[in-house]
Amino acid sequence: MNTIDNINKKEYKEVVEIWEASVRATHDFLKEEDIEYFKPLILNTYLDAVELKCIRNNDRNIVGFLGVADQNLEMLFIHPDFRGKGIGKMLLEYSIQKLNVIKVDVNEQNEQAVGFYKHFGFEVIKRSELDSSGKPYPILHMKLKND
Repeated sequence: MNTIDNINKKEYKEVVEIWEASVRATHDFLKEEDIEYFKPLILNTYLDAVELKCIRNNDRNIVGFLGVADQNLEMLFIHPDFRGKGIGKMLLEYSIQKLNVIKVDVNEQNEQAVGFYKHFGFEVIKRSELDSSGKPYPILHMKLKND
């Protein structure tokens, strides 16, 4: 469980299930209708808009994934059963080293994620009051510090 792999379009449903499980474990500020709003968007629009990579368990099931577009980490989600095992770190480091990620947008209320990205050298450069869908969830725009 330590190699980065591609995601096949046939696996999008599995990816959305991981997204939902992860969001329910980490985004307690979201309402149920918000999760239901985003699910079809992720499945039908967002996944096709990014370069997707994943980590699989020994049974070849996806346990964590990322999506990158234009040097921006658009998504990084780990199944709750696999959090705290270094999967997020491995995916983030891969995205920086191989996919040239320098930016990430994070829900301000997701304090664990904000701390995670700060730990890996990202800093807040801007704040938006609304998310990209116009919903009232403030977004922190973070950028990798140039050391």
